Amino acid sequence: MSNHRIDVTTLSGLLLRAYDRWPDNDAVIFPPTNSGPDRQTYSQLTERAYARARSLKALGVKRGDHVGILMANCMEYVELLFGIALIGAVSVPMNARYKALELAYVTENADLKVLVTHDLISEYANFADLLAQAFPDLPDQRDPQNLTLQGAPLLKAIAIFGETAPDGFVTEPTFDDASKVTEDEVDEDRIRVSLRDTCLMMYTSGTTANPKGCPLSNESLVRTSINMNSERYFMTETDRFWGALPMFHLSSTLPMLCAMDAGAAFLSMTHVEAGTALEMMEKESVSIAFPSFPTVTNELINHPDFATRDLSNLRRINNVAPPDVLRRFQDAFPQAIQTGAYGLTEASGVVSFNHPDESLELRLHGCGKPFSGMDAKIIDPETGEDLPNGERGEILLRGYALFDGYYKSPEKNAEAFIDGWFRTGDLCSMDEESHISFHGRIKDMLKVGGENVAAIEIESMLANHPSVKLAQVIGVPDDRLIEVAAAFIELNPGTTATEEEVIEFCKGKIASFKIPRYVRFVSEWPMSSTKVQKFRLLENFQAEGDAVT
Repeated sequence: MSNHRIDVTTLSGLLLRAYDRWPDNDAVIFPPTNSGPDRQTYSQLTERAYARARSLKALGVKRGDHVGILMANCMEYVELLFGIALIGAVSVPMNARYKALELAYVTENADLKVLVTHDLISEYANFADLLAQAFPDLPDQRDPQNLTLQGAPLLKAIAIFGETAPDGFVTEPTFDDASKVTEDEVDEDRIRVSLRDTCLMMYTSGTTANPKGCPLSNESLVRTSINMNSERYFMTETDRFWGALPMFHLSSTLPMLCAMDAGAAFLSMTHVEAGTALEMMEKESVSIAFPSFPTVTNELINHPDFATRDLSNLRRINNVAPPDVLRRFQDAFPQAIQTGAYGLTEASGVVSFNHPDESLELRLHGCGKPFSGMDAKIIDPETGEDLPNGERGEILLRGYALFDGYYKSPEKNAEAFIDGWFRTGDLCSMDEESHISFHGRIKDMLKVGGENVAAIEIESMLANHPSVKLAQVIGVPDDRLIEVAAAFIELNPGTTATEEEVIEFCKGKIASFKIPRYVRFVSEWPMSSTKVQKFRLLENFQAEGDAVT
């Protein structure tokens, strides 16, 4: 009988447990800055999380309320995440690449009561300006703590950290002034939070025009993080885990919580700059790195400092890419065991990781076995019949890590679940030992540098161009981002447009990673009986490249 034990707790409970066990250990580390601390211990992080919780309560946030976080990676982000959890509210991380229309949609759809941002002009945007564009009546509000916005009727306050004080925003000094709320009041909320209460709602693009909210419970998120450590990463309190991906992704949140389960330190950056990242890895003796996407890993390997930095302490590195790319990455980090993963937001981010004891070939071509407590099976996506080992089909999942359904989407949820199994829309296979191999997406989706993008979202935007009669978007291979968007367009009779004009039309309307890299004009479509055959469009695009070569 296994003696494996999982002490499942709430999100805030995970922090407090680490504080009780390792109060003086580094919890979170950022590169040094002139504007604030570059690291916090578990004791310091706990203190700051309580301060954020008191401020949120002072703004009227209660258990179950939704709080948006629109920030680049920073220490305040982490403080807010746990501060929100302490009072039993729900964090809604917002993609920092969103434009005004996307921010307005998520704010309204997620039923945000409070939104917190900062005036750091990051690689993404000026968030204050974007929010003012999203809500034109924001600057005219009389009381920043009791907003009455036409486009977001439930939103009562937008707080901004930093030196600026734009009209309509709650300033940082006002937010910090929470003297009327005590820590005891925060604890009264905390002890009422249950494991099945929602603690986080991520937005993910699907096959509909707008992203969908995925509510995740304390149990699903924390238990997945604990399994990530106890079954695959085996960390101790001496480990240093570098995971600088955006904090509005579970690919950052999960590694942070995984490190917290072990009392280890989690290292992040406001944005990934390869030279600074390599310097940080050497200085902090990083033992685990989580670049995950070829975009990031290639920048590290190709930086001139890569060959001279001492990365000898690195023992694990995570990447998700085609086998040939993974083999090249493994060669670049011979001191580390490279592992990959399979997962999705609806299943708390990750379903399986490679075990470090797996052979190189198994790690190159597979994604490991599902975590304990998670089941997977492969079906024929057309008939629904179970498929034997080794055959490709749609992977279905069930278990503790699954969400209960998309937020405010009963029709979508009816389609997404079959007898308790979640239909992922992913094309996978499993061997006789339950190792998962990923082969692509059945859903009409693109994955651009790690970002999920719904083709229909881009198509819907292109339909607003006066010359466009019909637009169809596919993903095409890219050396840096693995996949980028290519738009095929049929023009209205008597109109003209160029590739450059179409791309320019997209700028400022959708996030930059969604903008088509290529535009092709067609007069006829490859059709099935009722639908455009997108795989034929991809064949046509690839044939162009073959003709050139």
